[in-house]
Amino acid sequence: MAKRHLTFLKKPNWISFHGLCFCTMAVESHDKKLSELLTWVGQGKAQLPEFQRSWVWDDTKICKLIESITSGFPMGAAMFLEGHGDSVRFKCRRFTGVKCPDDVSPDWLVLDGQQRLTTLYQVFMCKKAVETRLDTNRDKTIFRYYYLDIQKCLDPEADRLDAIVSISDKKQILSDIGRTIVLDLTTQENEFEHLMFPLNLVFSPNEIDDWRFGMEEHFQNDSEHRLLFRDFSQKILRPIQDYQMPVIQLTKDTPKEAVCQIFENVNTGGVPLTVFELVTATFAADEYDLRADWNAARKQYSDKKLTLLKDITGANFLAAMTLLVTYKKSLAGEGVVSCKKRDILRLCLEDYTANHDALVAGFESAAAFLSHQGIYSERDLPYTTQLIPLAATFAYDSELKEKRPLMLGQNLDLLAKWYWCGVFGELYGSANEARFALDIANIFDWIYNGSQPDTVTRSNFQPTRLLSMQTRNSAAYKGVMAMIMQDSPLDFMSGSKMDIASYLDEDTDIHHIFPQAYCEGEGLPMRKWNSVVNKTPIYASTNRSIGGRAPSEYIKTMKNKGLSDEQVVSAITSHKVNYDLLAADDFDAYFVDRTIKLLNRIEKATGKSISGRDSEETIKEFGQTLL
Repeated sequence: MAKRHLTFLKKPNWISFHGLCFCTMAVESHDKKLSELLTWVGQGKAQLPEFQRSWVWDDTKICKLIESITSGFPMGAAMFLEGHGDSVRFKCRRFTGVKCPDDVSPDWLVLDGQQRLTTLYQVFMCKKAVETRLDTNRDKTIFRYYYLDIQKCLDPEADRLDAIVSISDKKQILSDIGRTIVLDLTTQENEFEHLMFPLNLVFSPNEIDDWRFGMEEHFQNDSEHRLLFRDFSQKILRPIQDYQMPVIQLTKDTPKEAVCQIFENVNTGGVPLTVFELVTATFAADEYDLRADWNAARKQYSDKKLTLLKDITGANFLAAMTLLVTYKKSLAGEGVVSCKKRDILRLCLEDYTANHDALVAGFESAAAFLSHQGIYSERDLPYTTQLIPLAATFAYDSELKEKRPLMLGQNLDLLAKWYWCGVFGELYGSANEARFALDIANIFDWIYNGSQPDTVTRSNFQPTRLLSMQTRNSAAYKGVMAMIMQDSPLDFMSGSKMDIASYLDEDTDIHHIFPQAYCEGEGLPMRKWNSVVNKTPIYASTNRSIGGRAPSEYIKTMKNKGLSDEQVVSAITSHKVNYDLLAADDFDAYFVDRTIKLLNRIEKATGKSISGRDSEETIKEFGQTLL
C-alpha cells in the first residue's frame, strides 16, 4: 500500500484536491485497492455522515463508471474523515445496500466519493438487482443487473461501453413492445451460452471459479472457450481486482469548520451543506433531533401568525443561539462574542438546550418589536439578518427577569434608534457576523453606560439617496414605507386608519402618489416620480380607484366616496404629503416638500441629523436646499 505523499514532515507538504490545498501534516493520501474500500463499505467500517445526500446515480452514469474501471481509467479520488474523533462527532449511516449490523462503529466517514463507491458496491458486491433510474426519466425507479460481454471486452476494435450490458431484474432484454426476447440471461446456462459474465462475481474468487467451471462444462471443455476465459480473466478481471483508488484521509482532529468547508467545495454538483445540516448531524450523534426541534419552533411561529418570521432559517436560529451563548460566556470572562461559522459549529448541545426556550421567545419578541416599527410582513422586512442580533438581545433580556431593561419605554426607544440606524445606514447587506457581535454587547452597554453602539455611530444617510431608492430591493426603501405605516396613515378612499389588521387584509402594497401614467404623460423625470419620495403604502382597492389620473382628479373621487373636505386633507397629510400642492398637481413643489418631510422622519427615527441637506449635490438634484 503506497502513500502518495509523505506525512508528518518538519516542513509542511501540501496536496491539492478539487481546488483545495491541504497541509499533509494533517492529511494523508493513499492509493487503496478498490476491493479493500468496498469491503470497508460492506462491513460498515466506512460509512456516511448523516448530512450526505442519498445515492442518486442513473443507469447511464453507472455504465460509464463501469467502463472507466474496466478500462483501467482513473475515476478521481475519494475523501475519508477518520472516525472516533473528539472534534468531529456525526450521526452516520451505512451506504445504500449495505446490511452490516446496526451497532458497527465506522473507522471512516466518506466526505467525497459516496456516489462512486455506492455504485461500485451495488454493482460488484450485491447479489440483488441495482435500484436505479433512467437518465431520461429520473422519477421512475428501475432495477438492473450488470454484465460484461466477454467477447466484446476482448475485441480491440469494440467500444468498451458496448461490452457493458445493463439488463432488467427479470434478466431479459425485449424488443417489439415486449414481444421479442433479444437477450435472455434468466439461467446460468444462458449466461454461459451468451458469454455474459455477471459483474457481481468480480470480487468473489470462489464464485468466479464456479462460473468458469460451469462455462467450461457447458462448452464441453473445449480449448477455445477455456482460453477465451483465461484471456478475459487476465486482461479484464484481474485489473479490476487490482484497481486502486486515491483516497485523501483527514485525521480525526480535523475541525468541524474545515469539514464543512471541504464538503461544500467537493460537492459542487450536489446539495450544498449548510451549517444547520452540519450541526444537525453533530447533535444527532447524541440522539437529539435538531431538525424536528426547529420545525416545532417554526410551527409555533406559524400558529401565532408571526409572518415576520416566515423567512427565518435554521441557520439564522443557530447564529442567534451562538450569539446569545457567546455573549453570556463573555460576561463571565469566557471568550469573545461571535457567531461566525466556526463558532456555530462549536456550539454544544448543552448550551443549545439551556437557551432554546429563551431564544424561541426572543424571536417572538423581535417580531412584536418590529410590528411596532410599522413592519407587518416578511416582504417588508428591510433586513432578515437583523433579526439575529435582535432576537438574541431579547432572549438575554428575558433572563434578566424583573429588571428586563428592554421592556422600559426609554430603552425601547434606544433599541428602535439602533434598529433604524442599521436600516438607513444600510449596514446589514453583506457579511454581518462581526456586526452582530458588536450589536448585542453595544445595546446593553448603551442602556447601562450610555456608550453609543457602533451601528449608530457608523450610520450615515445622504439626502440624494432617496432618489436612487426605486424598488423594495433596497432596505432603506422598505424602511421609509415602514415609518409611514408606523405613523398610522389613513386610507385615501375610506379615511380609516391603516393598521396591521387592515394592512394584511386589504392587500396593501406600495404605489405612486402621482400615478405613473400621469407622470409619463406629463414628461416628468422618472428618477423622481419612480423614487420612494413619490410612493406610499396604499390598499389595492384604493390604487384601482386612483388609476392613472392627476391627483386633483382622484381627490374628487375621494370626496365622492363620502369623505368630508377635512377627512380628505387628513388622509393625504397622514402620508406626509402637502394637500395643497397635491391638489394643485404641482409635482416639483410637492416632491421637495415630501422629501423634506421624509428626511425629518428619518432623523427622528435614527436620532441623528442628516448632513448634506444644503450641499451642492442636493441643490443640483432638487433645485434647492432641503432644510
